[in-house]
Amino acid sequence: MKANIVTMTDSYKFTHAKQYPPGTEKVFSYFESRLGAAYPETVFFGLQAILKEYLTGPRVTHADVDEAKALCDAHIAPGLFNEGGWRHVVEAHGGRLPVRIRAVPEGAVVPTGNVLMTVENTDPTCWWLTNFLETLLVQVWYPSTVATQSRAMKATLRRYLAETADSLDGLPFKLHDFGYRGSTSVESAGMGGMAHLTSFQGTDTVRGLEYAMRYYPTTDEEGRPKMPGFSIPASEHSTITAWGREGEVAAMRNMLEQYPAGLVACVSDSWDIYKACHAWGGELRDAVLARDGVLVVRPDSGDPVDVVPKVLDILSQKFGYTTNERGYKVLDPHVRLIQGDGIDAESLGAILEAVKRAGYSTDNIAFGSGGGLLQKLNRDTQRFAFKCSAVRVGEEWRDMFKRPATDAGKNSKAGRLTLYRLNDGSYLTGPAGAISMRGRGADVMQTVFEDGELLVDHAFDEVRARAELPAPEPAGV
Repeated sequence: MKANIVTMTDSYKFTHAKQYPPGTEKVFSYFESRLGAAYPETVFFGLQAILKEYLTGPRVTHADVDEAKALCDAHIAPGLFNEGGWRHVVEAHGGRLPVRIRAVPEGAVVPTGNVLMTVENTDPTCWWLTNFLETLLVQVWYPSTVATQSRAMKATLRRYLAETADSLDGLPFKLHDFGYRGSTSVESAGMGGMAHLTSFQGTDTVRGLEYAMRYYPTTDEEGRPKMPGFSIPASEHSTITAWGREGEVAAMRNMLEQYPAGLVACVSDSWDIYKACHAWGGELRDAVLARDGVLVVRPDSGDPVDVVPKVLDILSQKFGYTTNERGYKVLDPHVRLIQGDGIDAESLGAILEAVKRAGYSTDNIAFGSGGGLLQKLNRDTQRFAFKCSAVRVGEEWRDMFKRPATDAGKNSKAGRLTLYRLNDGSYLTGPAGAISMRGRGADVMQTVFEDGELLVDHAFDEVRARAELPAPEPAGV
Protein backbone atom coordinates (compact mmCIF):
# COMPACT_ATOMS: atom_id res chain seq x y z
CA MET A 1 0.00 0.00 0.00
CA LYS A 2 1.35 3.43 -0.97
CA ALA A 3 2.06 5.66 2.01
CA ASN A 4 -0.32 8.64 2.00
CA ILE A 5 0.99 11.14 4.53
CA VAL A 6 -2.42 12.84 4.60
CA THR A 7 -3.94 9.77 6.27
CA MET A 8 -0.97 8.84 8.48
CA THR A 9 -2.47 10.38 11.60
CA ASP A 10 -5.03 9.82 14.34
CA SER A 11 -8.63 10.32 13.23
CA TYR A 12 -9.31 13.27 15.51
CA LYS A 13 -6.49 15.28 13.96
CA PHE A 14 -8.55 15.62 10.77
CA THR A 15 -10.76 17.99 12.80
CA HIS A 16 -8.12 20.06 14.60
CA ALA A 17 -7.56 22.79 11.99
CA LYS A 18 -10.87 24.33 13.07
CA GLN A 19 -10.00 24.30 16.77
CA TYR A 20 -7.08 26.73 17.13
CA PRO A 21 -7.69 30.39 18.03
CA PRO A 22 -8.59 32.67 15.08
CA GLY A 23 -5.45 34.24 13.65
CA THR A 24 -3.14 31.36 14.63
CA GLU A 25 -0.08 31.33 12.36
CA LYS A 26 2.53 29.21 14.13
CA VAL A 27 2.40 26.10 16.31
CA PHE A 28 5.55 24.97 18.11
CA SER A 29 5.69 21.51 19.71
CA TYR A 30 8.35 19.39 21.37
CA PHE A 31 9.09 15.72 22.00
CA GLU A 32 10.62 14.45 25.23
CA SER A 33 11.22 11.41 27.42
CA ARG A 34 9.60 12.51 30.66
CA LEU A 35 10.95 12.11 34.17
CA GLY A 36 10.06 8.82 35.84
CA ALA A 37 11.01 6.68 32.84
CA ALA A 38 12.40 3.17 33.24
CA TYR A 39 15.92 4.38 32.42
CA PRO A 40 17.30 7.74 33.60
CA GLU A 41 18.88 8.49 30.21
CA THR A 42 17.43 8.10 26.73
CA VAL A 43 19.25 7.31 23.49
CA PHE A 44 17.57 9.40 20.79
CA PHE A 45 17.47 7.37 17.59
CA GLY A 46 15.35 6.60 14.53
CA LEU A 47 14.11 10.01 13.39
CA GLN A 48 16.28 10.04 10.28
CA ALA A 49 14.75 6.77 9.09
CA ILE A 50 11.23 8.19 9.51
CA LEU A 51 12.16 11.42 7.73
CA LYS A 52 13.73 9.61 4.78
CA GLU A 53 10.92 7.10 4.43
CA TYR A 54 7.88 9.35 4.87
CA LEU A 55 8.61 13.09 4.88
CA THR A 56 11.53 14.01 2.61
CA GLY A 57 10.79 15.42 -0.84
CA PRO A 58 7.37 15.95 -2.47
CA ARG A 59 4.95 13.89 -0.39
CA VAL A 60 1.46 15.17 -1.13
CA THR A 61 -0.48 15.11 -4.39
CA HIS A 62 -4.01 16.10 -5.26
CA ALA A 63 -4.78 12.40 -5.56
CA ASP A 64 -3.61 11.91 -1.96
CA VAL A 65 -5.88 14.74 -0.84
CA ASP A 66 -8.81 13.26 -2.75
CA GLU A 67 -8.24 9.88 -1.10
CA ALA A 68 -7.95 11.38 2.39
CA LYS A 69 -11.06 13.53 1.93
CA ALA A 70 -13.13 10.55 0.85
CA LEU A 71 -11.89 8.56 3.82
CA CYS A 72 -12.57 11.36 6.33
CA ASP A 73 -16.02 12.10 4.92
CA ALA A 74 -17.05 8.48 5.33
CA HIS A 75 -15.15 7.86 8.56
CA ILE A 76 -16.18 10.96 10.56
CA ALA A 77 -18.51 13.27 8.64
CA PRO A 78 -18.54 15.31 5.42
CA GLY A 79 -17.19 18.85 5.60
CA LEU A 80 -14.67 18.31 8.41
CA PHE A 81 -11.60 17.46 6.34
CA ASN A 82 -9.10 20.32 5.92
CA GLU A 83 -9.15 20.14 2.14
CA GLY A 84 -8.08 23.75 1.57
CA GLY A 85 -5.03 23.39 3.79
CA TRP A 86 -3.81 20.27 2.02
CA ARG A 87 -4.52 21.70 -1.46
CA HIS A 88 -2.34 24.66 -0.43
CA VAL A 89 0.52 22.29 0.46
CA VAL A 90 0.29 20.78 -3.02
CA GLU A 91 -0.07 24.02 -4.94
CA ALA A 92 2.18 26.40 -2.97
CA HIS A 93 4.86 23.91 -1.89
CA GLY A 94 4.82 21.28 -4.59
CA GLY A 95 3.69 18.70 -2.04
CA ARG A 96 6.64 19.35 0.27
CA LEU A 97 5.79 19.76 3.94
CA PRO A 98 6.38 23.31 5.25
CA VAL A 99 7.72 22.40 8.68
CA ARG A 100 11.01 22.75 10.49
CA ILE A 101 12.23 19.90 12.67
CA ARG A 102 15.12 20.35 15.07
CA ALA A 103 16.58 17.46 17.05
CA VAL A 104 19.51 16.37 19.14
CA PRO A 105 22.12 14.37 17.17
CA GLU A 106 21.04 10.77 16.75
CA GLY A 107 22.67 8.45 19.23
CA ALA A 108 22.92 11.26 21.80
CA VAL A 109 22.35 10.07 25.36
CA VAL A 110 20.20 12.64 27.15
CA PRO A 111 18.85 12.61 30.73
CA THR A 112 15.08 12.25 30.84
CA GLY A 113 12.99 15.38 31.25
CA ASN A 114 14.70 17.18 28.37
CA VAL A 115 13.59 18.20 24.90
CA LEU A 116 14.79 15.83 22.18
CA MET A 117 12.99 17.19 19.10
CA THR A 118 10.94 20.27 18.21
CA VAL A 119 8.54 20.84 15.31
CA GLU A 120 7.26 24.15 13.92
CA ASN A 121 5.40 25.08 10.74
CA THR A 122 7.21 27.49 8.39
CA ASP A 123 4.16 28.62 6.39
CA PRO A 124 1.76 30.72 8.53
CA THR A 125 -1.22 29.25 6.69
CA CYS A 126 -0.17 25.74 7.78
CA TRP A 127 -0.32 26.17 11.56
CA TRP A 128 -2.39 22.97 11.71
CA LEU A 129 0.40 20.84 10.20
CA THR A 130 2.75 20.77 13.20
CA ASN A 131 0.59 18.59 15.39
CA PHE A 132 -0.97 16.72 12.49
CA LEU A 133 2.47 15.09 12.14
CA GLU A 134 2.61 14.08 15.81
CA THR A 135 1.27 10.57 15.21
CA LEU A 136 4.04 9.65 12.79
CA LEU A 137 6.90 11.50 14.49
CA VAL A 138 6.15 10.09 17.94
CA GLN A 139 6.88 6.62 16.57
CA VAL A 140 10.53 7.48 17.11
CA TRP A 141 9.74 6.30 20.64
CA TYR A 142 10.25 2.69 19.53
CA PRO A 143 13.79 2.74 18.12
CA SER A 144 14.79 5.18 20.87
CA THR A 145 13.51 2.82 23.56
CA VAL A 146 15.17 -0.24 22.03
CA ALA A 147 18.44 1.68 21.73
CA THR A 148 18.10 2.88 25.33
CA GLN A 149 17.38 -0.60 26.69
CA SER A 150 20.18 -2.24 24.68
CA ARG A 151 22.62 0.34 26.00
CA ALA A 152 21.50 -0.35 29.56
CA MET A 153 21.97 -4.09 29.01
CA LYS A 154 25.41 -3.35 27.61
CA ALA A 155 26.24 -1.48 30.80
CA THR A 156 25.20 -4.54 32.84
CA LEU A 157 27.37 -6.82 30.71
CA ARG A 158 30.31 -4.46 30.93
CA ARG A 159 30.04 -4.31 34.71
CA TYR A 160 30.23 -8.08 35.01
CA LEU A 161 33.03 -8.30 32.46
CA ALA A 162 34.98 -5.69 34.41
CA GLU A 163 34.49 -7.72 37.60
CA THR A 164 35.20 -11.20 36.22
CA ALA A 165 37.22 -10.91 33.01
CA ASP A 166 40.68 -9.70 32.03
CA SER A 167 39.37 -7.79 29.00
CA LEU A 168 36.27 -5.99 27.70
CA ASP A 169 37.10 -6.91 24.10
CA GLY A 170 34.15 -9.24 23.63
CA LEU A 171 31.51 -6.75 24.81
CA PRO A 172 30.14 -5.72 21.37
CA PHE A 173 29.09 -9.34 20.71
CA LYS A 174 27.74 -10.26 24.14
CA LEU A 175 24.05 -9.60 23.32
CA HIS A 176 22.72 -11.00 20.04
CA ASP A 177 19.40 -9.96 18.49
CA PHE A 178 17.02 -12.94 18.10
CA GLY A 179 13.93 -10.75 17.79
CA TYR A 180 12.88 -10.82 14.11
CA ARG A 181 10.18 -13.51 14.40
CA GLY A 182 8.73 -12.01 17.58
CA SER A 183 8.33 -8.53 16.15
CA THR A 184 4.91 -7.19 15.29
CA SER A 185 5.86 -6.41 11.69
CA VAL A 186 8.74 -6.38 9.23
CA GLU A 187 9.08 -2.63 9.81
CA SER A 188 9.25 -2.99 13.59
CA ALA A 189 11.92 -5.68 13.17
CA GLY A 190 13.86 -3.28 10.96
CA MET A 191 13.55 -0.29 13.27
CA GLY A 192 14.13 -2.25 16.47
CA GLY A 193 16.87 -4.43 15.04
CA MET A 194 18.66 -1.35 13.75
CA ALA A 195 18.30 0.33 17.15
CA HIS A 196 19.89 -2.62 18.94
CA LEU A 197 22.90 -2.27 16.67
CA THR A 198 23.64 1.17 18.07
CA SER A 199 25.22 -0.67 21.03
CA PHE A 200 26.04 -4.16 19.74
CA GLN A 201 27.33 -5.85 16.59
CA GLY A 202 25.66 -9.27 16.84
CA THR A 203 22.29 -9.89 15.20
CA ASP A 204 20.16 -12.40 13.36
CA THR A 205 17.57 -9.76 12.45
CA VAL A 206 18.53 -9.21 8.83
CA ARG A 207 15.95 -6.44 8.41
CA GLY A 208 17.78 -4.40 11.06
CA LEU A 209 20.97 -4.62 9.01
CA GLU A 210 19.12 -3.50 5.90
CA TYR A 211 17.55 -0.54 7.67
CA ALA A 212 20.87 0.62 9.12
CA MET A 213 22.52 0.44 5.70
CA ARG A 214 19.58 2.13 3.96
CA TYR A 215 18.84 4.98 6.34
CA TYR A 216 22.25 5.56 8.02
CA PRO A 217 24.72 4.49 5.32
CA THR A 218 28.34 4.16 6.39
CA THR A 219 31.21 3.35 4.06
CA ASP A 220 34.67 1.97 4.70
CA GLU A 221 37.93 3.59 3.65
CA GLU A 222 37.45 2.33 0.10
CA GLY A 223 33.93 3.70 -0.17
CA ARG A 224 32.15 0.36 0.12
CA PRO A 225 29.00 -0.05 2.26
CA LYS A 226 30.00 -1.04 5.76
CA MET A 227 28.30 -4.02 7.40
CA PRO A 228 26.86 -2.95 10.79
CA GLY A 229 26.22 -6.41 12.25
CA PHE A 230 27.39 -10.02 12.09
CA SER A 231 26.26 -13.58 12.78
CA ILE A 232 27.56 -17.16 12.64
CA PRO A 233 26.39 -20.59 11.44
CA ALA A 234 23.98 -22.06 13.98
CA SER A 235 21.54 -24.95 14.32
CA GLU A 236 17.87 -24.89 15.24
CA HIS A 237 15.94 -27.69 16.88
CA SER A 238 14.63 -29.01 13.57
CA THR A 239 18.11 -29.56 12.16
CA ILE A 240 19.01 -31.61 15.25
CA THR A 241 15.76 -33.49 15.91
CA ALA A 242 15.56 -34.49 12.23
CA TRP A 243 18.29 -37.00 13.07
CA GLY A 244 16.11 -38.62 15.77
CA ARG A 245 16.84 -38.93 19.46
CA GLU A 246 19.30 -41.75 18.89
CA GLY A 247 21.02 -39.68 16.23
CA GLU A 248 21.58 -36.57 18.33
CA VAL A 249 25.32 -37.14 18.69
CA ALA A 250 25.57 -37.72 14.95
CA ALA A 251 23.76 -34.42 14.38
CA MET A 252 26.17 -32.70 16.73
CA ARG A 253 29.15 -34.26 14.99
CA ASN A 254 27.74 -33.10 11.66
CA MET A 255 27.82 -29.52 12.91
CA LEU A 256 31.53 -29.84 13.67
CA GLU A 257 32.24 -31.41 10.29
CA GLN A 258 30.19 -28.98 8.25
CA TYR A 259 31.84 -25.98 9.93
CA PRO A 260 35.44 -27.03 10.65
CA ALA A 261 36.64 -23.51 11.42
CA GLY A 262 35.37 -20.36 13.08
CA LEU A 263 32.43 -19.91 15.40
CA VAL A 264 29.50 -22.33 15.23
CA ALA A 265 26.55 -22.55 17.62
CA CYS A 266 24.54 -25.69 18.34
CA VAL A 267 21.28 -25.88 20.27
CA SER A 268 21.80 -28.75 22.69
CA ASP A 269 18.63 -29.14 24.75
CA SER A 270 16.42 -31.03 22.30
CA TRP A 271 16.21 -33.84 24.87
CA ASP A 272 18.68 -33.37 27.73
CA ILE A 273 21.10 -30.43 27.85
CA TYR A 274 23.28 -32.08 30.48
CA LYS A 275 23.67 -35.36 28.53
CA ALA A 276 24.44 -33.32 25.43
CA CYS A 277 27.19 -31.44 27.26
CA HIS A 278 28.66 -34.77 28.40
CA ALA A 279 28.61 -35.87 24.76
CA TRP A 280 30.32 -32.68 23.61
CA GLY A 281 33.05 -33.34 26.18
CA GLY A 282 33.00 -37.13 25.69
CA GLU A 283 32.82 -38.83 22.31
CA LEU A 284 33.00 -35.45 20.53
CA ARG A 285 35.73 -33.89 22.65
CA ASP A 286 38.61 -34.55 20.29
CA ALA A 287 36.63 -33.23 17.33
CA VAL A 288 35.78 -30.05 19.24
CA LEU A 289 39.39 -29.47 20.23
CA ALA A 290 40.63 -30.20 16.70
CA ARG A 291 38.54 -27.38 15.22
CA ASP A 292 40.18 -24.09 14.35
CA GLY A 293 37.41 -22.19 16.04
CA VAL A 294 34.87 -22.09 18.85
CA LEU A 295 31.88 -24.32 19.54
CA VAL A 296 29.10 -22.33 21.18
CA VAL A 297 26.78 -24.59 23.16
CA ARG A 298 23.20 -23.32 23.43
CA PRO A 299 20.79 -24.40 26.16
CA ASP A 300 17.28 -23.25 25.31
CA SER A 301 14.96 -24.28 28.12
CA GLY A 302 14.66 -24.32 31.89
CA ASP A 303 15.56 -21.64 34.40
CA PRO A 304 18.83 -20.15 33.12
CA VAL A 305 19.87 -19.08 36.62
CA ASP A 306 19.99 -22.79 37.44
CA VAL A 307 20.86 -24.30 34.06
CA VAL A 308 23.72 -22.06 32.94
CA PRO A 309 26.05 -22.66 35.93
CA LYS A 310 25.44 -26.43 35.66
CA VAL A 311 26.29 -26.39 31.96
CA LEU A 312 29.45 -24.44 32.71
CA ASP A 313 30.39 -26.97 35.38
CA ILE A 314 30.07 -29.89 32.95
CA LEU A 315 31.97 -28.13 30.16
CA SER A 316 34.75 -27.06 32.52
CA GLN A 317 35.11 -30.63 33.81
CA LYS A 318 35.17 -32.08 30.31
CA PHE A 319 37.31 -29.49 28.52
CA GLY A 320 39.28 -27.96 31.36
CA TYR A 321 39.65 -24.32 32.29
CA THR A 322 42.12 -21.69 33.36
CA THR A 323 41.79 -19.13 36.12
CA ASN A 324 42.14 -15.53 35.01
CA GLU A 325 43.80 -12.64 36.81
CA ARG A 326 40.56 -11.82 38.62
CA GLY A 327 40.24 -15.35 39.98
CA TYR A 328 37.41 -16.60 37.73
CA LYS A 329 37.29 -19.73 35.61
CA VAL A 330 37.57 -19.46 31.83
CA LEU A 331 36.70 -22.48 29.68
CA ASP A 332 39.08 -23.93 27.10
CA PRO A 333 39.03 -21.43 24.21
CA HIS A 334 37.40 -23.99 21.91
CA VAL A 335 34.14 -23.90 23.91
CA ARG A 336 31.72 -21.18 24.93
CA LEU A 337 28.04 -20.85 25.82
CA ILE A 338 25.12 -18.74 24.58
CA GLN A 339 21.87 -18.39 26.54
CA GLY A 340 19.12 -17.36 24.18
CA ASP A 341 15.92 -18.14 26.06
CA GLY A 342 14.20 -15.85 28.54
CA ILE A 343 16.64 -12.96 28.22
CA ASP A 344 15.53 -9.44 29.04
CA ALA A 345 16.97 -6.49 30.95
CA GLU A 346 16.00 -8.00 34.31
CA SER A 347 16.99 -11.63 33.79
CA LEU A 348 20.35 -10.71 32.26
CA GLY A 349 21.73 -9.43 35.55
CA ALA A 350 20.36 -12.39 37.51
CA ILE A 351 22.07 -14.89 35.19
CA LEU A 352 25.35 -13.01 35.20
CA GLU A 353 25.27 -12.90 38.99
CA ALA A 354 24.66 -16.67 39.13
CA VAL A 355 27.58 -17.24 36.75
CA LYS A 356 29.79 -15.04 38.91
CA ARG A 357 28.73 -16.80 42.14
CA ALA A 358 29.59 -20.13 40.53
CA GLY A 359 33.13 -18.83 39.97
CA TYR A 360 32.98 -18.33 36.20
CA SER A 361 33.97 -15.33 34.12
CA THR A 362 31.44 -13.55 31.92
CA ASP A 363 33.96 -14.29 29.15
CA ASN A 364 32.41 -17.76 28.94
CA ILE A 365 28.94 -16.68 27.91
CA ALA A 366 27.02 -14.57 25.43
CA PHE A 367 23.29 -13.95 25.27
CA GLY A 368 20.57 -13.87 22.65
CA SER A 369 17.36 -11.95 23.21
CA GLY A 370 14.16 -11.85 21.15
CA GLY A 371 10.90 -10.62 22.64
CA GLY A 372 12.74 -9.23 25.65
CA LEU A 373 14.83 -7.10 23.32
CA LEU A 374 12.35 -5.82 20.73
CA GLN A 375 8.90 -6.33 22.27
CA LYS A 376 8.97 -6.06 26.08
CA LEU A 377 8.59 -2.30 25.99
CA ASN A 378 6.12 0.39 24.97
CA ARG A 379 5.86 4.17 24.68
CA ASP A 380 5.49 4.46 28.45
CA THR A 381 8.76 2.63 29.14
CA GLN A 382 10.58 5.93 28.61
CA ARG A 383 7.42 8.04 29.05
CA PHE A 384 7.61 9.71 25.64
CA ALA A 385 5.31 12.63 24.88
CA PHE A 386 4.79 15.22 22.15
CA LYS A 387 3.27 18.49 23.36
CA CYS A 388 2.50 21.93 22.01
CA SER A 389 4.41 24.56 23.99
CA ALA A 390 3.84 27.79 22.03
CA VAL A 391 1.56 29.31 19.42
CA ARG A 392 1.75 32.58 17.55
CA VAL A 393 -1.56 34.35 17.07
CA GLY A 394 -1.02 37.27 14.74
CA GLU A 395 2.30 38.76 15.87
CA GLU A 396 1.97 37.54 19.46
CA TRP A 397 3.69 34.40 20.71
CA ARG A 398 1.84 32.66 23.53
CA ASP A 399 3.40 30.08 25.81
CA MET A 400 1.30 26.91 26.03
CA PHE A 401 1.32 24.24 28.72
CA LYS A 402 -0.89 21.90 30.71
CA ARG A 403 -0.97 21.27 34.48
CA PRO A 404 -3.39 18.37 35.20
CA ALA A 405 -4.62 18.58 38.80
CA THR A 406 -4.80 14.80 38.92
CA ASP A 407 -1.30 13.96 37.67
CA ALA A 408 1.66 16.32 38.02
CA GLY A 409 3.76 13.78 36.11
CA LYS A 410 1.95 14.88 32.95
CA ASN A 411 2.79 18.56 33.30
CA SER A 412 4.13 19.95 30.05
CA LYS A 413 6.76 22.54 29.22
CA ALA A 414 6.06 26.07 27.95
CA GLY A 415 7.67 28.26 25.31
CA ARG A 416 9.89 27.77 22.28
CA LEU A 417 12.51 25.39 23.56
CA THR A 418 15.86 23.86 22.78
CA LEU A 419 18.48 21.76 24.56
CA TYR A 420 21.74 23.16 25.87
CA ARG A 421 24.89 21.27 26.82
CA LEU A 422 26.41 23.23 29.66
CA ASN A 423 30.12 23.67 30.19
CA ASP A 424 30.10 21.11 33.00
CA GLY A 425 28.71 18.46 30.64
CA SER A 426 25.15 18.49 31.96
CA TYR A 427 22.05 19.20 29.86
CA LEU A 428 19.45 21.91 30.30
CA THR A 429 16.22 22.49 28.41
CA GLY A 430 15.64 26.20 28.02
CA PRO A 431 14.30 28.95 25.78
CA ALA A 432 15.59 28.85 22.22
CA GLY A 433 18.21 31.52 21.61
CA ALA A 434 18.47 32.40 25.29
CA ILE A 435 21.04 35.12 25.82
CA SER A 436 21.61 33.83 29.35
CA MET A 437 23.12 30.64 27.90
CA ARG A 438 25.95 32.44 26.13
CA GLY A 439 29.20 31.47 27.72
CA ARG A 440 27.52 28.81 29.87
CA GLY A 441 26.92 26.22 27.20
CA ALA A 442 25.93 25.50 23.63
CA ASP A 443 22.71 24.63 21.84
CA VAL A 444 23.06 20.98 20.78
CA MET A 445 19.94 20.72 18.65
CA GLN A 446 20.23 20.82 14.87
CA THR A 447 17.74 21.69 12.16
CA VAL A 448 17.51 18.27 10.54
CA PHE A 449 14.52 18.87 8.25
CA GLU A 450 12.96 21.96 6.70
CA ASP A 451 10.37 22.40 3.95
CA GLY A 452 10.72 18.86 2.66
CA GLU A 453 14.53 18.75 2.72
CA LEU A 454 16.68 16.51 4.90
CA LEU A 455 19.48 18.77 6.16
CA VAL A 456 21.49 16.35 8.29
CA ASP A 457 22.40 12.80 7.27
CA HIS A 458 23.99 10.81 10.10
CA ALA A 459 26.18 7.79 9.34
CA PHE A 460 25.62 4.74 11.52
CA ASP A 461 29.17 4.83 12.86
CA GLU A 462 28.55 8.37 14.11
CA VAL A 463 25.38 7.25 15.89
CA ARG A 464 27.22 4.36 17.54
CA ALA A 465 29.99 6.64 18.73
CA ARG A 466 27.49 8.94 20.45
CA ALA A 467 25.61 6.04 22.05
CA GLU A 468 28.79 4.42 23.39
CA LEU A 469 29.08 3.96 27.14
CA PRO A 470 31.42 6.42 28.84
CA ALA A 471 34.88 5.12 29.61
CA PRO A 472 34.91 3.23 32.92
CA GLU A 473 36.45 5.01 35.86
CA PRO A 474 39.91 3.81 36.87
CA ALA A 475 39.97 1.16 39.59
CA GLY A 476 39.78 2.66 43.07
CA VAL A 477 38.00 5.85 41.96
